[in-house]
Amino acid sequence: MEVTVAKTAGFCFGVKRAVETVYRQAEEAKGSVYTFGPIIHNDQVVSDLEDKGVQVIRSEEELELIREGTVIIRSHGVSRRVQEKIVANGLTLVDATCPFVKKIHRIVEEEGRKGRTVIIAGNASHPEVEGICGWASGPVFVVSDKTELDSLPISQDTFVTFVAQTTFNYRKFEELVEILCKKFYDSTVINTVCNATEERQAEARRIAAASDAMLVIGGRHSSNTQKLYEICRESCDNTYFIETLVDLDSKPFQSFCHVGITAGASTPNKIIEEVQKNVRIKF
Repeated sequence: MEVTVAKTAGFCFGVKRAVETVYRQAEEAKGSVYTFGPIIHNDQVVSDLEDKGVQVIRSEEELELIREGTVIIRSHGVSRRVQEKIVANGLTLVDATCPFVKKIHRIVEEEGRKGRTVIIAGNASHPEVEGICGWASGPVFVVSDKTELDSLPISQDTFVTFVAQTTFNYRKFEELVEILCKKFYDSTVINTVCNATEERQAEARRIAAASDAMLVIGGRHSSNTQKLYEICRESCDNTYFIETLVDLDSKPFQSFCHVGITAGASTPNKIIEEVQKNVRIKF
């Protein structure tokens, strides 16, 4: 069997930086160490950090109860309100927000001050998007598709600035941009889809189109991994979403000649290596 593993599979720059920051703080920080939300959408990494004493704060209500220790902001970022609350509570703040996400924070803040309405292409309930909205200094809306864009309660002569969640499907972003530019007379488009995301999605699409089956590895709650799965399914009907080797059902693979493998930005290399080694040996 031929196996092709995506070169872009696994930790992206922002996730790698955030995870390394937490491990370093777990060793060096004095007192308790927390992350605001799971540092990444990967249960194995979060569990390992818990074993090292790192605790997860899952809400602002929980944050209110903490008065000492170090709080690390994950790569997704947080709202201005949460960031200020960490400092106000006398906690040590370590900001591991991805620089590409921080750039969007600055954009929505600056564009709002110019009197422009910000529209974000993304998942409104995703922590990255919630954080971005929390830096807006003016009206802000989130859309995930054409229907939501068409139903926005704003007039055509509104000055709008259009950005995207860093892991948004790049092709969908382009489609929305085309609609937006026709809909609004004064629209500014800033492509904030991360380059690593674009490359990962494009490579996954190419490999899936050339494979009999496709394995997408990543956490079930990982937005970017879910998008990879959707992209691969468009080109390869036999696409499977797994978190670890334990989830891999070997039966369907007996008849495949070429298997492609990709993984989300929160998937450790160890898990990717375990899966590809197992596929090569057993199939």
